[in-house]
Amino acid sequence: MAEEFGNYLKQLRESKGLTINQLAALAGISGAQISRIENGLRGVPKPATLRKIAEATEVSYEELMGHAGYLTGAESSPEGSIPVWATSKDKRDFRQMLEDDGELMFDGIPLNKEDKQRIKDVLTGLFWEAKQMNKRTQPKHNPGKE
Repeated sequence: MAEEFGNYLKQLRESKGLTINQLAALAGISGAQISRIENGLRGVPKPATLRKIAEATEVSYEELMGHAGYLTGAESSPEGSIPVWATSKDKRDFRQMLEDDGELMFDGIPLNKEDKQRIKDVLTGLFWEAKQMNKRTQPKHNPGKE
């Protein structure tokens, strides 16, 4: 997935007529990081990095999240986009997180719809990233070898 996203980012950058250093400056990240992403030497960027790249390239955040594998095109589902590796338990956990939908405020002022959506986008990316990392770090359990 990292290599596929790297190729996509390189094509996107070149289509915008940007050098690695120009994109890095616009996004506020290092040129070395952009280069590692494009060459598949770094994993898929975190949602916060994708947001910076989206703003720098004037491409939608959701499009980058999709190409990075965080979204699977199920935007119309109530849960938002769900990665293909998500189990039914993961989906239940995500629905539970979204159902806790109290009034979102900042400094005592309710957030508008656009700000709420941006927060939801970031939380969605972070949720699935954490789930995926947890799956990679959990020790494998062999029931027959105790």
